[in-house]
Amino acid sequence: MFLEIAEINVKPGSNAAFEAAVAEAVPVFLRAQGCLGVELHQTVEEPQRYRLIVQWQRVEDHMETFRNSEDFQEWRRLASPHFAAPPRVVHTRSVVSRSAATDVD
Repeated sequence: MFLEIAEINVKPGSNAAFEAAVAEAVPVFLRAQGCLGVELHQTVEEPQRYRLIVQWQRVEDHMETFRNSEDFQEWRRLASPHFAAPPRVVHTRSVVSRSAATDVD
């Protein structure tokens, strides 16, 4: 599994509209080939900055299949009016993972 992490800065005063647009776009992501889940996180220290985290089976599911689909155009139609600048996107893979829940005896 891979994570797409998009850092998105929104225009002043558009937080609520952006969050609503992402909520509306969730089904667009979830029906995409290889999409396993979507989360939106708001930065506490900089409320205009968000992290959109999308779980993909393969990087290609995002970069090739989704990005070349009508669903990607729909996502952009919903969200891009609120962007202060183009999103910065990286892909990550887990190399170490542990949580407190797994440490219970």
